[in-house]
Amino acid sequence: MKYYSTRDKNNTASFKEAVRKGLASDGGLFVPETIEKLPKEFFDNIKNMSAVEMATQVMKTFVGNEIPEAELSDILKDVLDFDFPLVEVEKNKFALELFHGPTLAFKDVGARFLARCLGYFAQQDSINSDKKQAETVTVLVATSGDTGSAVANGFYGVEGTEVVILYPSGKVSKSQEQQLTTYGGNITALEVDGTFDDCQAMVKSAFQDGDLNKKLNLSSANSINIARFIPQSLYYFIALGQKLETDKDIVLSVPSGNFGNILAAIYAKNMGLKIDKFVISNNANNTVVDYLNTGKYESRASVATLSNAMDVGAPSNFERLIHLYPELDGLKEIAEGYSYSDKDTLECIEDVYKRTGYLADPHGAVGFLGLSKSMESKENAIGIFAETAHPAKFVETFTDSQIEKLEIPERLLKFMDQEKVSIKMDKSFNDFKAYLMQR
Repeated sequence: MKYYSTRDKNNTASFKEAVRKGLASDGGLFVPETIEKLPKEFFDNIKNMSAVEMATQVMKTFVGNEIPEAELSDILKDVLDFDFPLVEVEKNKFALELFHGPTLAFKDVGARFLARCLGYFAQQDSINSDKKQAETVTVLVATSGDTGSAVANGFYGVEGTEVVILYPSGKVSKSQEQQLTTYGGNITALEVDGTFDDCQAMVKSAFQDGDLNKKLNLSSANSINIARFIPQSLYYFIALGQKLETDKDIVLSVPSGNFGNILAAIYAKNMGLKIDKFVISNNANNTVVDYLNTGKYESRASVATLSNAMDVGAPSNFERLIHLYPELDGLKEIAEGYSYSDKDTLECIEDVYKRTGYLADPHGAVGFLGLSKSMESKENAIGIFAETAHPAKFVETFTDSQIEKLEIPERLLKFMDQEKVSIKMDKSFNDFKAYLMQR
């Protein structure tokens, strides 16, 4: 399998090269030359396969022979060692809970897969080289909350990697900050005086800087990296392909920020997985919803909301989305979009909790709102909304009665009393560059 830049089809890379580079040299994002349609036999047998067996067949189409099948299976066995339950919240509406991994967020799958791929490549390089140790890859990642903690967990102690996480000061929840600033070792947290978009711009500028690329082997752990976003298709294959029994239309609502998660689901559809309609559910950072409604895309400064993982004013994966669907009408055939305020979000959390006893996190609430709106016009459908983070990560959002319902997992509690270690930095790229050059 070859990959090429969204900005130049002649700018190509192997899977290994695309994973290590993260971003193409022209500033574009790598995409696969083809999205392979899986054979009918795969879907006929999908319910008889284990999650790892199924995932290996899916990921082989993107990895090719660059990771042997046995090693790929071992990687996926480690990545998929937790469940992705479908929970019926009300009739014909299910929460797909993606938060049962080590950092209680959907990004655990992609972050762990990427980390293990880079670890595998580093190990192979050291075996095939005269050097005793492979050259270190410096992994840069911008986070609005959950990405940072998932990457820190996934990469902690991984051979041949040093991770630098940039997060916006004061704009992540307390538990998210504790998760990404307390690992130490090969994980460094930079607390940036700015927004997520500022952090993301700093990371992208680093990939375009000649001095940095001469001195460091840079890679990205954001969903701009193909090995971060593509594996997220796997939990849709598991939940909708292996677990869901229905002949009805399937409507999937994904709360969306940088658009890696919903893009992975769209890739799954293009591979043959039955998903009839996508709902792009946004908070106040609704640039893509506006694009669907007006045909005009205008990036803007992000605004802080309760659903902070979606606080992205210039989503990177929009470039991949319009590469796949260059005509607006084509995208509108498969997707619709809605956006909601913090007030809407809080009212939804309370309403769903009172009626059903289900406690959604702020992101899941936005997803539920979008799903409910979409299903008003669909009589014969099953609705799924992605619950992307455990509500305990947003305890400050809830009322006292809701908190009484909340059980905080031990793996989150263990971070709360640890010492936060971060390096404060303004949003100047020159300061960020100077820091990296001195490492």
